[in-house]
Amino acid sequence: MVYHALGLMSGSSLDGLDLVFAHFHEQGGQWTYEIEKTACYPYTDAWEGRLKAAPMLPARDYCQLHVDYGHYLGQAINRFIEENNLHYKIGLIGSHGHTVFHSPASGMTAQIGDGAALAAETGLPVISDLRSMDLAYGGQGAPLVPLGEHCLFTGHSLFLNIGGIANITKGGDQYIAFDICPANRVLNLLANERGKPFDENGAMAAKGSVIPDLLHQLNEHPYYKQSFPKSLANELGTDEHFPLLINSGYAIEDLLATYTRHVSEQIAASARSLVNSESDVQQKMFVTGGGALNQHLIESLVQQLQSSDIEVVIPDVQLVHYKEALIMAFLGVLRWRQEYTVLATVTGARRASIGGALWNGQEA
Repeated sequence: MVYHALGLMSGSSLDGLDLVFAHFHEQGGQWTYEIEKTACYPYTDAWEGRLKAAPMLPARDYCQLHVDYGHYLGQAINRFIEENNLHYKIGLIGSHGHTVFHSPASGMTAQIGDGAALAAETGLPVISDLRSMDLAYGGQGAPLVPLGEHCLFTGHSLFLNIGGIANITKGGDQYIAFDICPANRVLNLLANERGKPFDENGAMAAKGSVIPDLLHQLNEHPYYKQSFPKSLANELGTDEHFPLLINSGYAIEDLLATYTRHVSEQIAASARSLVNSESDVQQKMFVTGGGALNQHLIESLVQQLQSSDIEVVIPDVQLVHYKEALIMAFLGVLRWRQEYTVLATVTGARRASIGGALWNGQEA
């Protein structure tokens, strides 16, 4: 079977809306894929402001934003179709939406981007709300990508995504995955203090010096002592780590250097915890997300992993940027086929589940 699907991803770093159109081939239970077209549409200042303000909105305004953002996503897809001449070529859409709240302890998660509005704009079947079913079964609702990694990428034992939040997956007989720490969201907020959207290649961080006391405070956060499965909301980075850093009074370069070291140390510790120390086989860690292009961060990570048998593997730039959107398209395909989209071993739920609400925008 061949499926033609479009995936949407808006990460916590707010760098834009990622779109991927891909073909997925299934034969004998084995999957392959081909990426046909990709795009990243940066948010306007107005939309970035609305998304940042979403957690503070009154209920009625929040509901309105949910609908407005669904129409925005649909209009973005229509633009993507026009620009790439994809009329009548897309079979379905898998939309992650934009996470505003994520509270697994209370069984609640919220990704705005109304699937009905999106389907109405595009006239296509839309699968959205991919996390809620897992939370209803007692899971973390995150990470979502491990099943896609398992089906689409072979030859790697570890998968690391460095986005707004860094998360890691261990493949094999029993999949394990969890959020590691805030990453690009905090680094970007620090770069914003110098009028830059992000610290390109980690250049500013490379000029700074690590502040030991601050690094110790960051590393001592209780989250890092929790066992998996576990997942993070954006608030750890935006409401705790960033204020701790910016209120310390140190230079931005030093804060970037310190937080980069914090991220690399937490990633390295998580990776080592998932690898059998007695194994003599080198483990390959597949690294994607915007942080994979941060040269200083990757050099720091490689240094942290020197004493282990873990090789950092960075794929082509297209996969670095668009792996998560590709997997959202793939999860939409699995939901369409009524197959599991979330693994209980990853999230700690009572059982694996078929997540996602279907909104059929096609005419009968």
